[in-house]
Amino acid sequence: MFAEVLGVERVGVDEGFFELGGHSLLAMRLVSRVRAVLGVELGVRELFEASTPAGLAARVAGADAARLGLVRWERPERVPLSFAQRRLWFLAQMEGPSSTYNMPVILRLSGQLDTEALEAALGDVITRHEVLRTVFPAHDDEPYQRVLDVDGVGRILRTTEVTSEGEAAALAAAEIGHGFDLAAEIPLRALLIRGGTDAHRLVVVIHHVAGDGWSTDLLARDLSAAYAARRQDQEPEWLPLPVQYADYTLWQRELLGDKDDPESLEATQIAYWREALQGAPEELRLPTDRPRPTVPSHRGHAITFHLPATVHEELTALAREQGVTSFMVVQAALAVLLSRLGAGEDIPIGTAVAGRTDQALDGLVGFFVNTLVLRTDLTGNPSFTDVLARVRDHGLAALDHQDVPFERLVEVLAPTRVRARHPLFQVMLTVEKANEAALELPGIQTEAQLPEGKPAKFDLSVTVTETRDDDDRPAGLSCSLTVAADMFDRTTAATIGQRFARVLTGVVAKPQARVRQIDILTDAERQQILGGWNTTAEPQTVSGLFERQVARDPGAVAVEQGGVGVSYGELNARANRLARVLVGEGVGAECVVAVSMERSVDLVVALLAVWKAGGAYVPVDPGWPAARVGVVLRGCGVRVAVADVGSGGGVFGGVAGECGVRVVGVGAGVGLDGGDLGVGGLGGVAAYVMFTSGSLGVPKGVVVCQR
Repeated sequence: MFAEVLGVERVGVDEGFFELGGHSLLAMRLVSRVRAVLGVELGVRELFEASTPAGLAARVAGADAARLGLVRWERPERVPLSFAQRRLWFLAQMEGPSSTYNMPVILRLSGQLDTEALEAALGDVITRHEVLRTVFPAHDDEPYQRVLDVDGVGRILRTTEVTSEGEAAALAAAEIGHGFDLAAEIPLRALLIRGGTDAHRLVVVIHHVAGDGWSTDLLARDLSAAYAARRQDQEPEWLPLPVQYADYTLWQRELLGDKDDPESLEATQIAYWREALQGAPEELRLPTDRPRPTVPSHRGHAITFHLPATVHEELTALAREQGVTSFMVVQAALAVLLSRLGAGEDIPIGTAVAGRTDQALDGLVGFFVNTLVLRTDLTGNPSFTDVLARVRDHGLAALDHQDVPFERLVEVLAPTRVRARHPLFQVMLTVEKANEAALELPGIQTEAQLPEGKPAKFDLSVTVTETRDDDDRPAGLSCSLTVAADMFDRTTAATIGQRFARVLTGVVAKPQARVRQIDILTDAERQQILGGWNTTAEPQTVSGLFERQVARDPGAVAVEQGGVGVSYGELNARANRLARVLVGEGVGAECVVAVSMERSVDLVVALLAVWKAGGAYVPVDPGWPAARVGVVLRGCGVRVAVADVGSGGGVFGGVAGECGVRVVGVGAGVGLDGGDLGVGGLGGVAAYVMFTSGSLGVPKGVVVCQR
């Protein structure tokens, strides 16, 4: 079984599965093969712990009986959707027809193409795979699968003639952007764009409801075989599929069992995930350029970069040495990067698993992929090798509990739902082998073409593709990174990519380094920080830096409260008006202004206004007793205070009069000029004064300067 799954001639009894090229996907295939042939149930963790034929044989001896296998099922009148399909159907109802979940393939074809054979081959493929000719109507608001007869599908391959490259590109883009009507259209479209006698462009678009990444290889294989047969006026000779997607849907529900039965597979796996994700952050703090919108556009910025064979070799060697997969090394490195970018020490990352947990699914096109949430713990500033151990432990447990659909998990865990935020995680990671499958048409040269633009389903998506040379040695890592254009600029995506490359390169070279020692800065960035931002040649002020940002992008959101944003331009004008009032009250350099109000936009206005007037502020908690307020006012020589209310109000009350302090309402200055004053003090003067608690005596003030 080892040799069959690994695709080699033979495997010695003491040779390790992963040393011979095994990875997580192949591990699942081996577990599935053991289940089908030997009738026992083994987990992925057991394969990692006993990765040789001899070791695994010892585990088989004491294993439990295999679970329910996948076979053809008697179908009810209306076959329900799979859990994954149901989520996409729901999104389609909420958003309407959209291209967000389209899976496009664009191929340039050179040579004498037999169009009739190609069209017949497409017909053979949708005959073989029912899901490709399935529509998803609803009965009493409940969607179901309706498999169409091949004769009822109509013409599959559409053809058109073009006279220019621009016209061809526009037609391809329009095809890729098509929004499927899932209730009426089959989830497959094919357009042949003829640009000349021997030059063609084939655009095939599949909706995700009927396929996944693993299905693409199967489609290429089956379409190639069918085309070759049709060129000879023959039907393709392939073995019939043991099951269809509708059988999988019914089996999935039977396998998971009754959710109310504590012994069912669904209940036990959900119990695991409840504990595994308890307390995980619902949203990662990422270095965005803009706040999250209310409704996402799903537009993305994509950048690519490459890491050389030397880094790939080091990554492979480190994985083997630490008993982990290449995916686990990349996951740990990505978690380190996100933490260093400010995301904290608890990093949930999403990843897709094939979901083909029964060998009957090996040759079937369909939407089987499931999503797992992998949580990385970086507390305690661990070494990278310690991070790998944590990643391995959680990752293996996740793989052993991968049957419960992600959609069901979201429903049960019920995180706070925000339309513009993916639930449970916002960063997606994919690590894959270079795709060797391609459409092979006799007499035709094919060249894959990447579609322009890429939808962003997550805040950040990272894909790392491992390439190998002819001798199966590491040949480098091709990396792509897609960010949500709603929140990130393309330049930010490029910077994140550069830093990820630095982290990957650093950790595989020095795996004992601790998280906070791992460098994420380029030499240019370090020089900017040391020689630019920290220079003392030209003192800066906070208000001056703020005004520069206003000039750069006055419409950008500066502060948000209760879902309502205030732009830099508006915030600046409000602060300038209040600053003019403060200057009129005598505020200037070395003057300390007391500020007392709850956290709000007005608080930010008040602090900026004090700086713009050239002064410093001292915060006064609205809940402080009068005696402490008096200590602060007298200790700082305060003569002017800003509060939510007018003169004499707020926490200052009678204390203001006793200390000779004039209280200004934060709304003062309405009608005054909102332009910049140009008053702000030098970078060395006071910015604010912070008082100690006074628990060991009289509270003492600490001055923090602008610099």
